[in-house]
Amino acid sequence: MIETVTALLFAHALADFLFQTNWINANKRHPGVMLLHAAIVLVTAQAAIGRIDAPELLALAAIHLVIDCLKTYGNFTSLTAFLADQAAHLATIAAVAAYAPGLWASGAWAAHPQALPFMALAAGLILALQAGQYAVGLMMKPHGTRVSSKGLRRGGQQIGLLERGLIFLFILTNHPIGVGFLVAAKSILRFGTATRDQRTAEYVIIGTLASFGWAIAVALATQSLLAALPALEIGAPRP
Repeated sequence: MIETVTALLFAHALADFLFQTNWINANKRHPGVMLLHAAIVLVTAQAAIGRIDAPELLALAAIHLVIDCLKTYGNFTSLTAFLADQAAHLATIAAVAAYAPGLWASGAWAAHPQALPFMALAAGLILALQAGQYAVGLMMKPHGTRVSSKGLRRGGQQIGLLERGLIFLFILTNHPIGVGFLVAAKSILRFGTATRDQRTAEYVIIGTLASFGWAIAVALATQSLLAALPALEIGAPRP
């Protein structure tokens, strides 16, 4: 079952965050665009499992479509709505895997179990970077108009991507002390700007804690998933 969950989680990360472009996200209210997204969900699930004839994957895509329709046409745009939406998708993946735990074993990639840890790592990285950017952005959106920004265009988003990527790397390589150094470095670099304006200071603190917390949570979850999968092997085994 864990193999099927891993493959479907990887497919979900691809469909919802890597292949869901800004254009798709902005035009999802159009039925054709919504169906396009559902088709991407189906195709990525089929590709990750290695089967195109599994009705369970069609059901997965259909439920994904219903969940997204409820969120989009219900005008639910808050962070809570985003988290609820993702929780519903993850619950659907778990339900499909519980109903058909042998999906992975019946797919084209079953003879290559070494692909699973790479899928888990890729899914974790996408969720840490892309999903984290979206979640933190929703959290900080109400505060964005209350602070002035004279920095680089999209500089904050790029900093967030870098810091979450580094945290993911530190934790997955068993160097959590690196997270502490990252916190210290960012505090020093932001000290001058933050001390001049209380609103800016609070904005930076909230955004930093949210970004760090998201990355740490995803990294730990990925670490737990990897522990339940075959060992990650890079390169040819030694004789």
